[in-house]
Amino acid sequence: MGTLVQTLASSPSTLSTYAAGLAAHEGEAHAATGVTAYAWLLVALPLLGSAVLLLGGRRTDKFGPVLATVLSWGAFVVGALVFVAMLGRDSGSRAMNVNLYDWINDGAFKLSAGLLVDQLSMVFVLLITFVGSLIHVYSLGYMEHDPDKRRFFAYLNLFVAAMLLLVLANSYLLLYVGWEGVGLASYLLIGFWNYNPAYATAANKAFIANRVGDFGLSIAIIVMFFHFGAVDFQTVLGAAGNNANQGFMTAIGLMLLLGACGKSAQFPLQSWLGDAMAGPTPVSALIHAATMVTAGVYLVVRSAPIFEAAPTAQLVVVIVGAITLLFGAIVGCAKDDIKKALAASTMSQIGYMMLAAGLGPVGYAFAVFHLLTHGFFKAGMFLGAGSVMHGMNDQVDMRRFGRLSGAMKITWVTFGLGWLAILGVPPFSGYWSKDKIIEAAFIGEGWRPWVFGLAALIGAGITAFYMSRLFFMTFHGKKRWTDDVHPHESGLLMTVPMMILAVGSAFLGLILGVSGGITNWLEPVTGAEPENAHPVLPAWLLVVLTLVLVAAGIALAWMRYWRDDVPVRAPAGRLATRAARQDLYQDQVNEALLMRPGLHLTRSLVFADSKGVDGAAGGLAALVGGTSSRLRRLQNGFARSYALTMLAGVVAILGALWVIS
Repeated sequence: MGTLVQTLASSPSTLSTYAAGLAAHEGEAHAATGVTAYAWLLVALPLLGSAVLLLGGRRTDKFGPVLATVLSWGAFVVGALVFVAMLGRDSGSRAMNVNLYDWINDGAFKLSAGLLVDQLSMVFVLLITFVGSLIHVYSLGYMEHDPDKRRFFAYLNLFVAAMLLLVLANSYLLLYVGWEGVGLASYLLIGFWNYNPAYATAANKAFIANRVGDFGLSIAIIVMFFHFGAVDFQTVLGAAGNNANQGFMTAIGLMLLLGACGKSAQFPLQSWLGDAMAGPTPVSALIHAATMVTAGVYLVVRSAPIFEAAPTAQLVVVIVGAITLLFGAIVGCAKDDIKKALAASTMSQIGYMMLAAGLGPVGYAFAVFHLLTHGFFKAGMFLGAGSVMHGMNDQVDMRRFGRLSGAMKITWVTFGLGWLAILGVPPFSGYWSKDKIIEAAFIGEGWRPWVFGLAALIGAGITAFYMSRLFFMTFHGKKRWTDDVHPHESGLLMTVPMMILAVGSAFLGLILGVSGGITNWLEPVTGAEPENAHPVLPAWLLVVLTLVLVAAGIALAWMRYWRDDVPVRAPAGRLATRAARQDLYQDQVNEALLMRPGLHLTRSLVFADSKGVDGAAGGLAALVGGTSSRLRRLQNGFARSYALTMLAGVVAILGALWVIS
């Protein structure tokens, strides 16, 4: 191991730091002591809850949801204890590979199943378990009267377990197991109310779109095995930072990015996210705010040495992030469904994270930082949307809301704090994380900082407009309620998690940003930010420009959706508005480029199979059968016929001999 670390020391500093930091404590895997040795409970506890609820059947109806919630909180307690234990060690010795068992032992290829407990994975563990447990509590109130709530909580536990396995896995193959588990659980949760055909279709759409991305991840793992003969992080990332073949690194990086695009709803695999709002609102908060959609960001940051060894793939990551952040922001401006507007916002914010992750050492930590703050304020806003729906007879059309601030004060305040956080208004969380990404996007040479930096800056202004539009249409302006609704505040089981997430929305960025706590914590994994990295524009000027655009977005939304009357029916709008309502025609593009050609190809193959393969086989059989039938007529049982046949044969033989001679 020492030889490997010394070899990596001659590589570029960031790659060496990353790979060495990842591998240096591999030898301690079997010697893990204390609470770290019990890190397997992080996955086991929610998995146990899911198994009990699914296998126990109706007998667990009464206590099942509470058991699932308790086990989720138990996973958080274990994660918190591991985190405290890590704080007690030096920064260079905090990463530990906790071996569970020998998984594959086939000649030269050996792979152990283990958990990589380091600074990066622990950020995700704490986010998943804490926010996930709050969503469990919220679901106790939200799903109180659902007859199948036991099954719902079983799926929630399954999802949390799979997500924890994904971020704790010590190899790409074990990560893939968690990756597929997350896909399965999300399919079950999105289609939970599958008696509604539209909801079942939405679940299928999400499942199929994610399978496209999963195909890319599987190809990346296959190429890793072919090139390195291994798929564990230590070997692959160590070799990637040691002058690996750039062609292979580019192929692996692009396939990893394809997987990330599927899970994180990034261009061009983003079309499933809006339809996935068919699931219960707690699902939207858990999957589409704090956990699953961030898996792609985790994959890219964890694979940083691969992308740094493949500049082309790294550039594509930035391009995908920039396109997606603008794509989601534009779509969010025209959505009247409160959950779909938040979904478009999630797509855009994940785009910011992907952009930062593609920027290299100047952006890794800020991508994770924004992922962390986003998990709090977006989960809080999704839960707030669920509270609004709960008080408005499950209506989702914001044009039928208005002035709910008086009827739902707690929801209004908690949602408002999330709104200020995502806008990046100082001193709320988004200011410390998103604005750092904008600053990082302006770092570089040539055309890149101007293109990507301006995209991030413009995205901030559009974000301010569509999120203010959502907030004002829902909580302010004139009442536009239908006669059958009587808005009221939700119960404590729903409002307490919203209040806790609102506190995180307000102060988490301040706590971690001012002291540089998050960047210092992640430095052993992501490497230190280069000292000579400075934006092409002064940092103070970027802050001023960002705040001016944010203020302009708020002002425009105030004039159109608070001061002026909001029509209860959406006006026809201009071409751009109609396109945004149709998600910029992403479904139509997918149908034209993928679905219809696929259908035509399938029909052509079916035709070729039925008329070609089956036709040839059937024709040959008919030929043999027909010929046999005709030959059979010669065997008629008459002696004279046989004598004539023999005579003809003799004549033929004599004729042949005469010709030859």
